[in-house]
Amino acid sequence: MPTLDYRTAGESHGEALITVVEGMPAGVMVDVDFINTELARRQGGYGRGGRMKIERDAVNILSGVRRGVTIGSPVAMQLINKDYRIDEAPPVHRPRPGHADLAGSLKWLTTDCRATLERASARETASRVAAGALTRCLLREFYIEVIGYVVRIRDVAASAIPDPDLGELRKARDANEVYCPDASAAERMIEAIRRAKADKDTVGGVVEVQVQGHPPGLGSCMRWQDKLDGRLMQAVGSIQAFKAVEIGLGLDAAERPGSEVHDEIDFDPARRDAPHLGFVRRSNNAGGLEGGMTNGQPIVLRAAMKPLSTLARGSDSVNLETKVSERSDYERSDVCSVPAASVVAENVVAFEIARAFLEKFTGDTLREVRAAYKSYLDMVRSL
Repeated sequence: MPTLDYRTAGESHGEALITVVEGMPAGVMVDVDFINTELARRQGGYGRGGRMKIERDAVNILSGVRRGVTIGSPVAMQLINKDYRIDEAPPVHRPRPGHADLAGSLKWLTTDCRATLERASARETASRVAAGALTRCLLREFYIEVIGYVVRIRDVAASAIPDPDLGELRKARDANEVYCPDASAAERMIEAIRRAKADKDTVGGVVEVQVQGHPPGLGSCMRWQDKLDGRLMQAVGSIQAFKAVEIGLGLDAAERPGSEVHDEIDFDPARRDAPHLGFVRRSNNAGGLEGGMTNGQPIVLRAAMKPLSTLARGSDSVNLETKVSERSDYERSDVCSVPAASVVAENVVAFEIARAFLEKFTGDTLREVRAAYKSYLDMVRSL
């Protein structure tokens, strides 16, 4: 069975975006409505620009599914771009500081940034959301849940997010336009975005993702390439405009002694049926990962997104054809896309969890994966 993986293709203003997912076992029910809901959430959020008023993302499954169930072959998904104008779009000669414009133009030996920005655009993340949402159809079979939300926009931070029932957390997140579970902070976040728009500026923020219900032992310490914490950080850090990723305490761990960092272990025989198999912790400073492997505690990951590089008022730049100083070009953009980015982070994390899950509990069919999972839990409980 091939390793779970995916590829994306397509440009921001091309005809369509394509996602091809390989390695999905046969027998998984594909919830197209759920995939489309995740795509719609990615298009939403306060601070989004005009492009999202044009597109209405809905996935068209081209292969790998028969009568709503995966059949083991690659799953190809298509998202049509309504704003299809790549050949008519004007050249861009004045690169935007902070974007891929200049670096890409130098890399591909051109003075027209259009070729780079069409692929570097965050429009590509719709493909990644589709891939992650598809694999969540598998994770659901094993009661593994993933949720992402906003915890900061500019200098407005949410209060400490509790660890409640995920249903309640999801309900609180979905109750406002910035996808923040803290209603009071959400109002101030919206105001911060509103001020930035009035100033023709942009703002960034921080998102958090939690994973619950997964077993211990996903990932590995045997090869650095297999360490799940590194894989999660790479997946989230590759999202457009993300500049930092931390797990658990993250940077704060560097300021504390070990006695205040490491999560002390207890054993509760009454909780042997839980995902952590009875081994419980008094804290979760490690964010659910130790030695590159899940330890049964919730995975908690945070990531920082910089302000978007396309400013309505422009930035000082240089015309690549004349080498004369000019203001940067303007491409239709958002004031803030942190809420949308939380959806992308949620789904790329889900994909990495599904990948690690299928590496440990491999099988060509869902039935075989179930059997491997049950066998592992039985063996651990017998230790």
